[in-house]
Amino acid sequence: MKNKIDHFAHKSKSWDMNSKRVQNAKGIADLIVKNIELSPSMEIMDFGAGTGLLSYFVAPYVGKITAVDNSPSMLLEFTKKCDEFACRTEVMEKDLSVDTLERKFDGITSSMTIHHVKDQKALFSKLYDMLKEKGFIAIADLDSEDGSFHSDNTGVFHHGFDRKELENIAKEAGFKHIRFDHANTISKPHHDFTVFLMTAVK
Repeated sequence: MKNKIDHFAHKSKSWDMNSKRVQNAKGIADLIVKNIELSPSMEIMDFGAGTGLLSYFVAPYVGKITAVDNSPSMLLEFTKKCDEFACRTEVMEKDLSVDTLERKFDGITSSMTIHHVKDQKALFSKLYDMLKEKGFIAIADLDSEDGSFHSDNTGVFHHGFDRKELENIAKEAGFKHIRFDHANTISKPHHDFTVFLMTAVK
């Protein structure tokens, strides 16, 4: 594997300590549980799983979560606490913007990750291919913002998303029953940022 820079190496240990992050993940997870019929027979993928904040709150409702992330340091933190998860877990270090994963899942969840992926059309096609028939996606990210959400925009390709544009990309990939809900508002000293949850099925 070629040497790559892990932009999150210095952040992974303190990542979970940020209570706003925990609250955001829990708000997103609660909405996923409310909007999607999860079951213990399901294996889902958490794309951009990081230290497992979203996975932790979804775990009681599914059978297995496969955590996919391109940051080894984040996944190390995930692995350290996976015994606390209420379902089986598997960890895979993959960068889905370049790698493919020859697996099929009942669902794919993702929180605050897709703004780090440049090519959304390619990503949504890939997500579609990784789902079983009638599988779901539940993707949370920022609504369009002015670029001030991150203090450092290294590795950030999108300053949030226009919901209509994202809906069109998902439709083009083949997704149906696309809906958007308000998941959370993240308040920073200079601005409030809204987070959506986008759900769709194959």
